[in-house]
Amino acid sequence: MVKFKNVARKYRKLWAFLCLCIGDAYAESSLDCPNASLFSQRLLSDICWSCLFPLNIGGINLSSLDLPQGASRKSLCLCDDPLGLPKPGIVTGMWQPVHLIELVRKPGCSPVLGGMTLPLGSKLSQGSHGEGNFDIGDLAFFHYHYYSFPIMAMLDMFISPQCARDSYLDFDLMFASELDPTWLNDELAFFAHPESILFANPQAVTACVSDAISSSSGKPIDTLFWCAGSFGHLYPLSGHTLAMGSFAQKTSHLATRSLAISHRRGFAKKTMGDKALCGPVTELMLPKSQYKMSMFFPLPESTSSHQIGESTINWGEWRSIPGAGEDAVYLLWCWQDCCNTGGGF
Repeated sequence: MVKFKNVARKYRKLWAFLCLCIGDAYAESSLDCPNASLFSQRLLSDICWSCLFPLNIGGINLSSLDLPQGASRKSLCLCDDPLGLPKPGIVTGMWQPVHLIELVRKPGCSPVLGGMTLPLGSKLSQGSHGEGNFDIGDLAFFHYHYYSFPIMAMLDMFISPQCARDSYLDFDLMFASELDPTWLNDELAFFAHPESILFANPQAVTACVSDAISSSSGKPIDTLFWCAGSFGHLYPLSGHTLAMGSFAQKTSHLATRSLAISHRRGFAKKTMGDKALCGPVTELMLPKSQYKMSMFFPLPESTSSHQIGESTINWGEWRSIPGAGEDAVYLLWCWQDCCNTGGGF
């Protein structure tokens, strides 16, 4: 009997030790990879639903907000049906939340997926915010994960199937930078996108000043496609950025680069303008005016959004939480122009 009690006591100690280890591991993982609580009440409370406007139907702006530059101003349109016959329609246009972009330091970490760590990358590709306080040449590095997030289709909100231009109907992981060697290496990124040599000069960098000013007033300059406004220079298309910027500036800069990569490789298309009324068209350079962003995590922009390149002083210098909120999730809004030939809006 005494022997049995001694064995039971040993097992209790072993069980307590295992519980302690598991608890420490859980605490460490929760700190390393935070939970953005995406699929919760935050879908209603922390998304800027008023950012759907303006709404353009038949050339009539149904709000007091201005249409984005480059949006179609037509009233009527004509597109071919599946049989190749022309069919008339009404031009409609609005902002739609279509993607999520998360920026993380730990490879495989996914705040969007509840703080779980995907089997991607290794500790050798660990990112960081960098230490730019004393050395302006120091770099920060983040991984990104690009998700389809057609929340309006998922919630069965007022949208015509014809105007779901990206063809995604469900939430899904589309791309992870841990699988892209060009994101980890600036030299590989140069060879993958050799046009960057054209903009690696003082004149091209200086031109970005005008884009920063214009973007902060809500009008990014699409012709200066190598610029990301006040976020910084768009090239090279890799995961390194200057560490001297704020958390919001660094993560926004890399989120913009990830979007530019999607266009450069033909994954993302242009959905704005008269040429895109009958279907999205290929645009290899980033059409900045077609997009806007709102931070979802750690501190959400629940009542506003910002243009690509807009100064973080306007919207984001305070949007970080030491320790628990040093990774970011952005909701990407895309302007969709569409020739609605029937089926509602």
